[in-house]
Amino acid sequence: MGIDRGRRAVFLDRDGVINRSIVREGKPFAPATLAELEVLPGVPEALGRLRAAGYLLIVVTNQPDVARGLQLRDTVEAMHAHLSSTLPLDAIRTCFDADDASACRKPNPGLLVDAAVDFGVDLSRSVMVGDRWRDIEAGERAGCRTVFVDRGYRERRPERPDAVVGSLGEAAEWILLQGSEIT
Repeated sequence: MGIDRGRRAVFLDRDGVINRSIVREGKPFAPATLAELEVLPGVPEALGRLRAAGYLLIVVTNQPDVARGLQLRDTVEAMHAHLSSTLPLDAIRTCFDADDASACRKPNPGLLVDAAVDFGVDLSRSVMVGDRWRDIEAGERAGCRTVFVDRGYRERRPERPDAVVGSLGEAAEWILLQGSEIT
């Protein structure tokens, strides 16, 4: 009898991976309204391919503007309801904290670890896809493989992603090619 090693997941950052970030002076920001929320080209297809390969799809996103008083939690939750109703996502986990010491705020791995417990995910068989150093570091700290979606932001870059790509479609292709190593 084999040992059940848990399910595989692809953890996905939201802004810059699933939907377009609002870029000002080379820095990415979350959309402020539901009207500004634009799913990036190729995202539904990439998610469909990953789902067909048996991966759970879990969005893990920092939304500190809620704690800073710059965004309403209801607006963020409306965006997540829209994404959940239009994309094949299993869950969206959100950290609303602005404090870097918070366990859930990436680069800390709390969102990934908590989701892994809730969904029976084997983090060593899973992948974190993000467009910022915080995403990649959170994935590394959680024990996942990491894929950096390079959007060319003028900010710190991650140090050791397993792959660097230009879109979620390219990330999905890399993940699917690694499939035998990740299983």
